[in-house]
Amino acid sequence: MFSPRFQLLRSAASLTTRSLCSGGVSKHGRAPDMVEGNPLLHVSNVRNRLREIVGASTNWSDHQQAMTERVSLSSMLAASQRDLPAKAMKDSYLEVHLPLGSEPQLREKYLTFHNTVRFGRILEDLDSLAVLISYSHTYNPALKKSPLSIVTALVDKIDMRQHVIYPDCDIKFTGHVTWVGKTSIEAKMHMSQYRDGAYAPVLDATFVMVARDPENKRAAFVNPLKPDGPEEENIFQQGEDNKFRRVELSTASLLKVAPTDEERKIVHGLFLNTLDTQTVSFSSRVLPPNSVWMENAKLKGLEICHPQERNIFNRIFGGFLMRKAYELGWANACSFGGCRPRLVAVDDIMFQKPVEIGSLLLLSSQVCVCVCVFQLFTSWLFVYTRSCVFVCVCVCVCVCVCVFQVCFTQGKYIQVRVHSEVFDPMTQKHNTTNVFHYTFVSDRDVPSIIPKTYGESMLYLDGKRHFNQTVES
Repeated sequence: MFSPRFQLLRSAASLTTRSLCSGGVSKHGRAPDMVEGNPLLHVSNVRNRLREIVGASTNWSDHQQAMTERVSLSSMLAASQRDLPAKAMKDSYLEVHLPLGSEPQLREKYLTFHNTVRFGRILEDLDSLAVLISYSHTYNPALKKSPLSIVTALVDKIDMRQHVIYPDCDIKFTGHVTWVGKTSIEAKMHMSQYRDGAYAPVLDATFVMVARDPENKRAAFVNPLKPDGPEEENIFQQGEDNKFRRVELSTASLLKVAPTDEERKIVHGLFLNTLDTQTVSFSSRVLPPNSVWMENAKLKGLEICHPQERNIFNRIFGGFLMRKAYELGWANACSFGGCRPRLVAVDDIMFQKPVEIGSLLLLSSQVCVCVCVFQLFTSWLFVYTRSCVFVCVCVCVCVCVCVFQVCFTQGKYIQVRVHSEVFDPMTQKHNTTNVFHYTFVSDRDVPSIIPKTYGESMLYLDGKRHFNQTVES
């Protein structure tokens, strides 16, 4: 049976998209706490605040010099976590406003041609906010500049509570630190939108950040977190549980261990279903009805990583990579399913290596695996399920290759995996930089993706695992 969380995500994704506001500044979308002159943090000032914290410059040439000067801050790092004072969750709490309703001039940056909000832009704002929340937790009033380089290590999950994001209604982001390790920080954020006199939840996001030294070469200690009361202790324990879950998933990765017995039977069943019954040959394969070979569903694109897309540490902004990965993944799911897909959830976006300025971001999208129904669901569940497509994207440094692959589908749900790697044309070497996972839902049933090779079968199983994780969590 589907978990309550998944049922909520499914119902949220099924909302109509045709009831959008249009024209002018509608009063029902203007929140009273976003009037002109409000002292609360504006979304456009988040990255300015980050530049002040680390001493970065808005000018490209000055920015490089400022990063060089940060090397001298290494002496301010704590020798151990015991040397740092404990912080409370309220110390890192932030509220950031995105007044799309109150300030119409902001809308063009966020608007799609379908008169909806670009979710890729929301990903950029969430990434910046997660970094600022982490710096708020580690704030030391005795220092003019923070010696820490805090970067995004993982987007654990983003759950959509409402599919429609209105382009002329004010948005509020809130968040704070919920768990801390020795050098890592978990930040939870919530996004809500003001409409018809009240704020309604839109999404919940969990990011994992890591602290590095000023040169971003080694780990650095962060302030411990001291929960206050049973509610905060439960929140902190959830962070501990999330950490152990991530360790277990990493240990069981198909890149490290063989598939389970059940998964091996699934792969063999896919193989048997594609054998040509007219021949007695392992190499003679026939595509089943309403199916697509994984190798025949691809999209490609190219982005040049200019200095404009840099973060405060002179690397390509992680939010920019997430936006490009999401938009290509959405386009791949759209072309594969034949209609506009809607986002249900984001999970397990890993940032393994930074992407350098000057990289060529080559986006290559490929549908990896699609299946209509798994036997693990009962017939009752099948009636209420929608299908999934999984998409893989590769991003490379120097030459960034992004491969989007639809790895798994069920009914109307589309599970998308994006693998990103960097290619150095001088050394001809490839290095993985990012992995992205998105779950979409379509308005109609989508074709099944059929793998041919063992590697494609592993992509299929990986997509199935991530979809099941969305269903069960």
